[in-house]
Amino acid sequence: MTAIVQDEYGTEPEGVLRLATVARPSIRDNEVRVRVHAASVDRGTWHVMAGLPYPIRAAGFGLPRPKHLNPGRSLSGTIDAVGTGVSGFEPGDEVFGIGAGSFAEYVGVRTDTLAAEPSNLSFEEAAAVPVSALTALQAVRDHGRVQTGEMVLIIGASGGVGSFAVQIAKAYGAEVTGVCGTAAATSVRGAGADHVIDHTRADPTGGSHRYDVILDIAGNRRLSRLRRALTPTGRLVIVGGETDGRWLGGTGRQLRALLLSPFVSQTLGTFVTSENADDLAVLRGLIESGRIAPVIDRTYPLGEVPTAVRHLVEGHPQGKIVIAVWAPGRD
Repeated sequence: MTAIVQDEYGTEPEGVLRLATVARPSIRDNEVRVRVHAASVDRGTWHVMAGLPYPIRAAGFGLPRPKHLNPGRSLSGTIDAVGTGVSGFEPGDEVFGIGAGSFAEYVGVRTDTLAAEPSNLSFEEAAAVPVSALTALQAVRDHGRVQTGEMVLIIGASGGVGSFAVQIAKAYGAEVTGVCGTAAATSVRGAGADHVIDHTRADPTGGSHRYDVILDIAGNRRLSRLRRALTPTGRLVIVGGETDGRWLGGTGRQLRALLLSPFVSQTLGTFVTSENADDLAVLRGLIESGRIAPVIDRTYPLGEVPTAVRHLVEGHPQGKIVIAVWAPGRD
């Protein structure tokens, strides 16, 4: 099969990601093999590619070299074969989910990170969902605990996670203010935000307005400023905000939030996304009911994955970056 291959860690995608012909993956117990129609790029793609911050290597991605074929994870496609112990999936099923090395024509996927593809999405649209929408869902529902009528501020509302977070918070009945750059304002309004703040013109935490929930997906604002924009019992969920630190990678702010939270009336925290089939099914329900839909910034062919990763890092994409892997009619 054709796949993107990564032999070593590195921060420059053009230097470490290459197109090659490799053997199709074998199937393990409780896995299926998916013929990948599309994949997508998220911020985690760069981290897995670079092996930064360093703890990511010890978390199962390989030390000292990458463990997996390539840094792709989100995918959609058609089941090609099923392994021993698999139930509920058959060859020919259209699915979406998360599998290691998804920038390839075939990938082995555990069934606990896979679900039936939403019936109203194309393969390209479905591939945009898994990692980013799972993160957004768990930020809004589980950690932000957003309720009907609450005021929610989403910093970084135009990116992959942010565009889903705006829609999911609206689906949960919140009044949403999205923070983004000037060029993305129309996209964020289109995703359903009630209000938009252009961070190049105004500080979303600098006014008198107070929010019940703040989801900080982008930027590195000080905890003190974020807390001033919360109600006395508000909830802050730090989803992103990074630096180039090789050991903490910007997570020092998240750690300080967790340490401070028990001593203040506000709830301050962060989380690691749980990759699971149950939440993929929840997302499928939200999508099929028309309450959320992926926002796609740009689509690249498989051979241009390095360019796609470069665009993620430097291009300030509005929504998701998708990789088209296979099309019907191709052998």
